[in-house]
Amino acid sequence: MPLHPQTTYVRLADDGQALELPADSFWQLPASELAQHGQGWLVSEYAFTEDWPSWEMHPQGDEFVYLLSGAVDLLLEQGTNLVTIVLVGSGAVVVPRGVWHTAKVHAPSRMLHVTRGAGTETRPA
Repeated sequence: MPLHPQTTYVRLADDGQALELPADSFWQLPASELAQHGQGWLVSEYAFTEDWPSWEMHPQGDEFVYLLSGAVDLLLEQGTNLVTIVLVGSGAVVVPRGVWHTAKVHAPSRMLHVTRGAGTETRPA
């Protein structure tokens, strides 16, 4: 049965198992359950019409960010430098683990994300 990553996230476990998770209730799960899912690779898709409201950082793994459509600048803090990666139409970036990042949205965009969620930190943009 087909699924859509905006409404159904998929957790890819180290043992090769894929678990479907409803996106609408995922972020309301108890912290212990979120932590369990964060140990695997989480595949999710989001639609953006505005700049991300926060910066995020994933300490447990790199993040594969794939722009499916639209236009964004992905901003990465690398040491004291702010690196801007321009994505238009389609393209991907691997954000290294531990690197703070956010996005400026220039056109309505859809992005696919794959990362380990465990320990993810956020701060206001």
